[in-house]
Amino acid sequence: MAVSANRLELLQIADAVAREKAIDKEIVISAMANAIEKAAKSRYGQDTNVHVQVDTKTGDINLKRLLEVVEQVEDYNTQIALELARDKEPTVELGDYISEPLPPMDFGRIAAQSAKQVIVQQVRDAERDRQFEEYKDRVGEIINGTVKRVEYGNVIVDLGRGEAIIRRDETIPRENFRYGDRVRAYLYDVRREQRGPQIFLSRTHPQFMTKLFTMEVPEIYDGIIEIKSVARDAGSRAKIAVISSDSAIDPVGACVGMRGSRVQAVVGELQGEKIDIIPWQPDAASFVVNALQPAEVAKVVLDEEAERIEIVVPDDQLSLAIGRRGQNVRLASQLTGFDIDIMTEQDESERRQAEFEASANAFVEALNVDEMVAQLLASEGFANIEEVAYVDMLEIASIEGFDDDTAEELQARAREFIEKQETALDDERKKLGVADELREIDGLTLEMLVALGKDEIKSLEDFAGCAADDLIGWNERKEGENVRYPGILEAFKISRVDADQMVMAARVKAGWVTEEELAAMNAEPEAEEEEATEEETKKQGRIF
Repeated sequence: MAVSANRLELLQIADAVAREKAIDKEIVISAMANAIEKAAKSRYGQDTNVHVQVDTKTGDINLKRLLEVVEQVEDYNTQIALELARDKEPTVELGDYISEPLPPMDFGRIAAQSAKQVIVQQVRDAERDRQFEEYKDRVGEIINGTVKRVEYGNVIVDLGRGEAIIRRDETIPRENFRYGDRVRAYLYDVRREQRGPQIFLSRTHPQFMTKLFTMEVPEIYDGIIEIKSVARDAGSRAKIAVISSDSAIDPVGACVGMRGSRVQAVVGELQGEKIDIIPWQPDAASFVVNALQPAEVAKVVLDEEAERIEIVVPDDQLSLAIGRRGQNVRLASQLTGFDIDIMTEQDESERRQAEFEASANAFVEALNVDEMVAQLLASEGFANIEEVAYVDMLEIASIEGFDDDTAEELQARAREFIEKQETALDDERKKLGVADELREIDGLTLEMLVALGKDEIKSLEDFAGCAADDLIGWNERKEGENVRYPGILEAFKISRVDADQMVMAARVKAGWVTEEELAAMNAEPEAEEEEATEEETKKQGRIF
């Protein structure tokens, strides 16, 4: 059978579109069939069940009308009586469909335009699906592209087989792009949106620096050196912590390279961003000291539970440790994961003196003792009444000038004071309307309950609806600066883990979740973390 020119042209168009859009030719043929079907319905009626087949070898177009076999016909456009159907196909049964050929048709102008829109839309959808499938598995890679246009500071990048966007806040400050510029960026997200899949790139992401070092330092690519953490103030300064699994290889020296060649290649890509390369240490205190370089540290006080660390520096090192606009300490905090408080030796001395006097005054008032006894207790390290009340009596008796009777009396007075204080706090709690159920939540003290009541957190449901940030506070970055928002229980120095546990205990008690669901939720992050750890270990360049 000879193939007409217009049919050959149909196949050639489908083949050309498939190659240009990098999609399957069958998808284009299917789109054409749908378009012809829509055009046929506009001629034969929208209710007509039209079926179109396009032969992928010859280009022949077959139009058929499908009719449902029924007992009694209600719509002659879509149904056919069983008797008539069996005249055409003797084996047909009720509920089956039979097909009738439709005569070839010429497209009118409106039908042709409508068919074109169907083809364009379906091809575009197929192209978007192909683009999403192609790039969704490349998240975490560095992508090269060409600047296509710049819109309100957002850079549209041509990737060859797709488009990506570098949003204005993901570009390095003072970095200008023009049409045709080559650009490298980190692919951090691919997601479907109404207008199609969107590919998001970043040049400020910490992982961008990690990947650049992986490309420049063979020891990182081979897994000998591991990047443990990265902190960036994009375009200005960054800190990167590295560790070597081979004691013969200096991780810092390997990253710097001969005469700084390796680190300079990364600095050049990041528009001159200064990079501090720091040896990672398993000991948190030592790691924080390294992270604050070039400042010298005189003393470190670590509170691992609260993830907080106090750094004492010489008076002349304070500005260097904090850095311009707090940059050095902010990056060190991001790098280590600890909240860092910096003070001078003089500030620390004054603070300790103030704490000593506050403790001594509290002992005078609570224990009804003279100033000398109170100062003796404070100088021996007793910070509050609870320590005096519940410590082993021998520790108090061993203080010079004290005996067993004195220790026993001091403890009795301390416990009596605490009981009175708790009674007063409980009365205040009740006056505020804080529910008795909250007293049963492990970790919540009467003082905390009073603080919650003053903030209108009074019922079990109120507390269950809180997040950890509501209790311990949180930081937000605004206009380049970190802004601290205090939590309801911030004064009590509870950790995020403890805050989460208390809130979840309230949700279980309120019936929002069951113990089994809570156990499952706790198990899932552990499993995901193990999988992520294994996968990232293979890829290297992991960020914590």
